[in-house]
Amino acid sequence: MKNQHDKTIPAPTLAEVQKLLQQVIDLLSPYALALTPGERQELPKMGEKTFTFVEKAYQFAQQNPSLCPSYLDMREFGIDFEDADSLRWVQNLARQIQESIDDTLMSAGSEAYQAALVFYRAVKAAARDDIPGAKAVYGELGKRFPQGRRAAPADSAPQEP
Repeated sequence: MKNQHDKTIPAPTLAEVQKLLQQVIDLLSPYALALTPGERQELPKMGEKTFTFVEKAYQFAQQNPSLCPSYLDMREFGIDFEDADSLRWVQNLARQIQESIDDTLMSAGSEAYQAALVFYRAVKAAARDDIPGAKAVYGELGKRFPQGRRAAPADSAPQEP
């Protein structure tokens, strides 16, 4: 497999990204909510099709105030609709960032793991050949691959022989 991740992200770049993301968190924190899993499950969800319905209902309610029930707070409806609309675009950008980070992290991690396995196999061979210092390194790295274990947990790679 070709090594796709071949450029180190400079520390100043990562520091700037962290700073900017923290600014995003700080900017949104006065308005952001934290729902419990139960609350998330109970809420009716607004997807793409539902968004169109809500958008039309909001427009019609604004154009036809005589049709609005007295208990419908149009100010609150407006706040909720406008933020839902605006946050959809923020969420889309955040997803693009998340996907890029996930893909880069997965590639870098996979390539680092593969390189570590190459080194481990070389150390294993060196330990077999009684190369000085190899047995200690092999013993430490070998803890990752306990003997006799056949089934790998779902979150780990296959066992190294």
